Amino acid sequence: MVIAVRDRGVIMDRLINYTDILLRVPPLFLMDILMRLEYDIPSDSLKSAADDNINSLNDFVTQHEFVTPNDSLVIKTVLIYLLKLFISTSGCLFALGVFLLPKVYLVNVYKFLGSIGIMFISYWANVSTMKAVIAARENNYEINPRTSILHSVLSLDLQGVLDWNEAALAIVKNYLVQSTMGLVFQHIELAPTNRLIQLLTMPAFMAPSVLAMLPVPDYMLHHSPVFAALLPLGKIKMTFWSSAVQVGNNIVQGYRYARQFVSDVGLTALLENEWVRLRVPTVLRTFWMLRVAEHSFSALSKCFFLKEQEVDSSKCSSETLMALPRELLVTGCETQTAVLGMTSVISFLCHYVGSFFQWILLTEDEDDRSIGTVSAILFFILALQTGLTGLDPEKRFIRLCRNFCLLFTAILHFIHNIVNPLLMSLSASHNPARHRHVRALSVCAFLVIFPVALLIYLWSQHTMSTWLLAVSAFSVEVIVKVIVSLMIYSLFLVDAYRSTFWESLDDYVYYIRAFGNTVEFCFGIFLFFNGAWILVFESGGAIRAIMMCIHAYFNIWCEARAGWSVFIKRRTAVKKINSLPEATEEQLEKLDDVCAICYQEMSSAKITRCRHFFHGVCLRKWLYVQDRCPLCHEILHLVEDDYGLAADSDIEFNVANEQFDAAAGFGEQEMPN
Repeated sequence: MVIAVRDRGVIMDRLINYTDILLRVPPLFLMDILMRLEYDIPSDSLKSAADDNINSLNDFVTQHEFVTPNDSLVIKTVLIYLLKLFISTSGCLFALGVFLLPKVYLVNVYKFLGSIGIMFISYWANVSTMKAVIAARENNYEINPRTSILHSVLSLDLQGVLDWNEAALAIVKNYLVQSTMGLVFQHIELAPTNRLIQLLTMPAFMAPSVLAMLPVPDYMLHHSPVFAALLPLGKIKMTFWSSAVQVGNNIVQGYRYARQFVSDVGLTALLENEWVRLRVPTVLRTFWMLRVAEHSFSALSKCFFLKEQEVDSSKCSSETLMALPRELLVTGCETQTAVLGMTSVISFLCHYVGSFFQWILLTEDEDDRSIGTVSAILFFILALQTGLTGLDPEKRFIRLCRNFCLLFTAILHFIHNIVNPLLMSLSASHNPARHRHVRALSVCAFLVIFPVALLIYLWSQHTMSTWLLAVSAFSVEVIVKVIVSLMIYSLFLVDAYRSTFWESLDDYVYYIRAFGNTVEFCFGIFLFFNGAWILVFESGGAIRAIMMCIHAYFNIWCEARAGWSVFIKRRTAVKKINSLPEATEEQLEKLDDVCAICYQEMSSAKITRCRHFFHGVCLRKWLYVQDRCPLCHEILHLVEDDYGLAADSDIEFNVANEQFDAAAGFGEQEMPN
């Protein structure tokens, strides 16, 4: 029983969450429609309507000779686009405001808009019904001027009822529609409750249908829809004015809450909190899927039901099904809201791609699951950078495919970031689980084979272009990174099976990583110049310029500075280590100890100023971090500059070393802690 109640509670929570998501989808559709209106070219009907609306202004302007007739056309065009811009901006702001509302206020907004819609539907249904009744009266006027439907029914005049066939059917339909809308209106309207007004609401909706059955004059029937709409309209106005103050107070309270939240926690925390509250990715994904379903239904209905072209049904069906995915991809990114929805879908898919590779590699690192977020950001930046929404359908499809190729190569880099630390861990820890090695190596094989196959296909199907060079650079870069990882993995694996300390391992690893970093740096420079060529000669833009600046700073300047810093530290450490004396075999035999850094036996060692013994490689790694002894924390070496050592320090150190070698009982002396 308890489990059943718990399951019922879980189901209710899910239904509430789904309802909250669905309630936030219509504002996105409104923004999508307004954005499509903004980019459409005015049609002839729109131009003629604009000509009628602005005719008086143009006459006034031309009569007073402020501008020439040629300038009048420019003024009309500017006014049309300004009007469209104002409508689009206002509508988008309204939709955004509705989208950000809490669920309680969001439901109230939908109730208010629903009551307005019911009022207009009721009005037009009454108008069409009254027109049908008036037309039927005109047809029956010559037979009986005082006839009516109610009179024919009460007098059991079957012929009279048949004469009112179409009008009677319209009245019955309107009666059912008005009764349904009246009940719905009573349940969703938000006006202050008044018993008398509540009792008059249903009669107001039903009044035209009742009057249509009575022998009343035609002018009463003609004006009855207007009078029937007065009461619902009054309740809507009352709701609007009574809620205006509350809406203003809610806006002020929301602003104060946001300001206090930002001052206490920060803007980033506020955005994250609102992102979770509004369920933005899920809402965008639902919006895009509903949008795609709408376009799919429209395309299929055009083919199967409209039959505009004289073709065979099966042929039409096959052609439609073949072209439908391409059309859906093109229409699925024609506005910014559609691009955001597609971005959410791509993020969802990439998240499961990352989870799939984590399942293969048997890893559960939470940081590796950010592949969905990174892929979404990359796709959206590519869409903005390439101007995806402003392209023609054919060019948009080509650009979308190219962006997908770039996204695939970026995902390969992300997968390499997952498998690389796993390879290092498996090789360094001497992990006996062979199936984990096989899984990691299989993923590495995929990261090599897939880019090679992609490059072969792209270069065989396309001519050389800046886009193809960029994809090739990313693909070759991931191949080089995988090869570098496999080489280091092999070295660590060999070192794990060695019984003695391998002093040259650090040098080999450094050279291999330096090679990989150098190749990656060269590709970064190449991509920068490739982007500069695109910016100057192909498709420039502020977003592309900003991304190039970010790429130049993080991927070129920061990488070069970090690489040079590592090189300087290594060169300085090598010079310091080479200046230290090498321990003899007799000294190592007397010491009979392990290196205090790596805890491995010492077949060779360096002697510090404080007379401690360490592996030269281990001491060099230690010098990358600090210049003090790992045991006694004294300065290991005094330097004048980056290129030489102080002479006094050398003399002092040599004397101390000689005294240390001459000391009796070397192997038995206690080393300082």
